[in-house]
Amino acid sequence: MPVQIVCMNDNDNIIFRIMMKRLFLIFGFWAAGTAGASAQMRLTLPEALDLALSENPTVKVAEMEVQRYDYVKRQTWGNLLPQLSASGSYTRSIVKSEMRGGISFGADNTFAVQGDLSLPLFAPSVYRTLKMNEAQMATAVEAARASRIDLTAEVKKAFYNILLAEQSLAVLRESEATVQRTVDDTQVQYDNGLMSEYDLLTAQVQLSNLKPTILQTENSIKLAKLMLKMYLSIPEDVEIDVVGELDALRDDVLAGTDGLTTDVSENTDLRSLELQEEVLRRSLKAANAGRMPTLAAFGTVSYTGNDMEPFLGMGEGTDNSKYFWTHPISVGLQLSVPIFSGLTKMNKSRELKNQIAQLSLQRDYARQQIDVQVRSALNDLLTARETMYAQELTVEQARKAYKISDTRYRAGAGTILELNSAQLSQTQAQLNFSQSIYDYLSAKAEYDRIVGRENQ
Repeated sequence: MPVQIVCMNDNDNIIFRIMMKRLFLIFGFWAAGTAGASAQMRLTLPEALDLALSENPTVKVAEMEVQRYDYVKRQTWGNLLPQLSASGSYTRSIVKSEMRGGISFGADNTFAVQGDLSLPLFAPSVYRTLKMNEAQMATAVEAARASRIDLTAEVKKAFYNILLAEQSLAVLRESEATVQRTVDDTQVQYDNGLMSEYDLLTAQVQLSNLKPTILQTENSIKLAKLMLKMYLSIPEDVEIDVVGELDALRDDVLAGTDGLTTDVSENTDLRSLELQEEVLRRSLKAANAGRMPTLAAFGTVSYTGNDMEPFLGMGEGTDNSKYFWTHPISVGLQLSVPIFSGLTKMNKSRELKNQIAQLSLQRDYARQQIDVQVRSALNDLLTARETMYAQELTVEQARKAYKISDTRYRAGAGTILELNSAQLSQTQAQLNFSQSIYDYLSAKAEYDRIVGRENQ
């Protein structure tokens, strides 16, 4: 369960939960390494989701993108703060200016230090850019949310896929044990002359036909676990063991249809398009604000020294002073009014309006597509649930039919073909029942992704 600290704010809670998840992952790796190569990490579905949401690179990149836009906003905000700069220079005169009569002006050496301070008082473009940065931040946050929702759906599907493969393997092994018992019984009866060689060969063939399917299912389990470890960023050499049984999730299927809706207002694709359109509108306002005047205050302080004798009453130098020092200070206001910039601002506004129109059309078309997707997902959910009901009844019927065929076969009233057919029907019914549960859970994960549900 996520750890909640009342005295922390939301950001602190998120950071704390991520740290706890990563500590859990490190401890799991350490335990697997110290216990040997055969050690396994046992993962429930909530634990797998927590690890994926804290360690998957896709989520990390999305979170870093949110942080990047925070830095962008801080940069824009910095344009409203005072700007202070300092400079220094040294000048050596090689040839000085001279007047008629040999009188020269200027100094041989000049030292100068200057400080400049500026403070924006009215900067409309900066204000509009800050609003645009807020919209960009919201877009990044929505993108991070979309990556979490997509990852959650994929992890659920991978987890359910492992459960399906393991459940199928259990059914096949049970079927193998049942057929093996039939082969052994038939062998005994054949040795005693009570069964024909045809019956024995038929039972042996059915047993042999199961082995390739079992091997294929075992390989599918390995591949499904590799896929889950990729989503969870777990090294390949660390073995994992998922906790749970697919058939035990039957009750989740029955309760999973509560609260289903066709509302797609929280769909991440639609929200991203809406936020992108908002960013363009803010960008348009920022571009239009570039046509407005700006006002700034400034101040300058300089300290200059020239190695020349003061003359004509300039400065306060004395005959014993080699350098003539001045230190003027000035302050003022600067008003900048854009008049003509080669029509660049006007064309920039037209470009942004064109992009807004394009995005509006894309959003309307995307909404139509997503409406179709959500209705299709709902149809898949209801179909899978009804299929599960039908397959559950079929399993009971197939088990009863197999018991009757087995009793008839052992009493000598039935044939091996009837028994094999009943056994095959029972195995297929059990596999179909597990498949229907998986289909529902997989369709539910896809439905949650489409409607934009998080933490489901």
